[in-house]
Amino acid sequence: MVDAGTILAQLADPYLLLVIVASAAYGLAIGSIPGLTALMATALLVPFIIFMAPLPAIASIITASAMAIFAGDIPGALLRMPGTPASAAYTDDAFKLTRQGKSATALGAGLFASAFGGVASATILTLCAPWLARIALSFSSVEYFWLGVLGLSCATFVAGPSLLKGLASLLFGLFLATMGLDPISGMPRFTFGSTNLVGGLGLIPVLIGLFAVSELLRNSYGQDRQMSEKAKPASIVKTVVKLMWPHKIGLLRGSLLGTVVGSLPGAGSDIAAWISYALAKKSSKRGNSDTEEGAVERIMSASAANNASLGGAYIPATVFGIPGDAITAIVISVMFIKGVNPGPTLFLNQPQVIYAIFAIFFLANLLMLPLGIACIRGFGLILRLPTSIISPVILLFCILGAFSVENTLFAVGLVALFGLLGYVMEENEVPLAPAILGLILGPLLEQTFMTTMLKSQGDLLTFFNRPIGGTIGAVTILVWALIIGLKLFASRDAKNDSSLADTAS
Repeated sequence: MVDAGTILAQLADPYLLLVIVASAAYGLAIGSIPGLTALMATALLVPFIIFMAPLPAIASIITASAMAIFAGDIPGALLRMPGTPASAAYTDDAFKLTRQGKSATALGAGLFASAFGGVASATILTLCAPWLARIALSFSSVEYFWLGVLGLSCATFVAGPSLLKGLASLLFGLFLATMGLDPISGMPRFTFGSTNLVGGLGLIPVLIGLFAVSELLRNSYGQDRQMSEKAKPASIVKTVVKLMWPHKIGLLRGSLLGTVVGSLPGAGSDIAAWISYALAKKSSKRGNSDTEEGAVERIMSASAANNASLGGAYIPATVFGIPGDAITAIVISVMFIKGVNPGPTLFLNQPQVIYAIFAIFFLANLLMLPLGIACIRGFGLILRLPTSIISPVILLFCILGAFSVENTLFAVGLVALFGLLGYVMEENEVPLAPAILGLILGPLLEQTFMTTMLKSQGDLLTFFNRPIGGTIGAVTILVWALIIGLKLFASRDAKNDSSLADTAS
């Protein structure tokens, strides 16, 4: 066992605390710029932290990535520009609250849920890391396939009133995901002879175009934002205190789900946020409503899952040395360079290091509350500006965000194309969220399906032979049956009500 005093002494190092605070400010700044993701923030840190001692280097990555993931919610709520793919799950809900003059509610809910999810995942990471890692390592392509299918089922929950339009949007997203190289044969498809499409469509340009540019187009046609309040620190704190207890179930559910999904190598925060959002929408009357309470329930549940997945990704990374996502892959590389070998022996040979890392998770997520409020306050100054001034600035950030990720003018063209497409879709009441969900989960679904088929030589029963995979598959099919049954029941009731109205008339 490691003495708690030793861990506290390590955390009390002024240099370590300075690194954590500086990394937090850096992560908030990067994450609040649409297109600049937590992964990019982490990658840009490497040239600087390579000269640090092991613990400050790892603390810098943990803090910056946690802050960047939360900060992606800020432009989503204020400008309808999701800073990260995961925050796209609840961007519409947060932005609707902002248009109603309730930006403090939207941002306060996201801030508290992010910090809560991070602390919860850190607790689970500290107590249950070896056990959860064994479960994560038992997942094969079968389990990941069903996880992807279950994630796609969430499209029916975020599709809006028309299931048909939601499915059309989902299929469109899945089609976009097929562009590029075939994951099995390596042959190009749907590239139309363009080398820019060989690597597939970049998620960030599509995301920025569908959400941000389409919103700018609506504003240019006189559909201006109605935002009458600034997100003041006092109002945010009051909002946080008010929201803690009523949404405790959603917070706990999102935190647990985010940690478990994050612990699955390659799953990531995107799937965790979307599934948590869908569960919040269907598992309670409050979450399924269009009221402010319903929006807050969905935001808090998905935000908690979003940040909890970061801690979950460190479970296989620290216990077995297997990266849970791209960020932990960078962390593992830094640890090897610094002479800290992640894996089971780390708990035996250098326990003070691994438990100090766990403690940094708690510190970083607690630090998120005061620094997050300060960031929201600074970013909230945008609300004071008229649309005629702010729209060109937002468009400039859209262009810079897309170009910085892809480093091509083709990405800028994609932003314009999907901005126009997003405007047309929403004018015809076709939801955007299912399309993004299809684009995110399409590659995972296709690759795991084809891998399983090759391993089983085409035997479809393989998808039900494994205990965990078969269970997830059965749950997924039951979800489909429940959705179809509810839709049929609702349509039958609507027809009966129509018949009664005709009879009465």
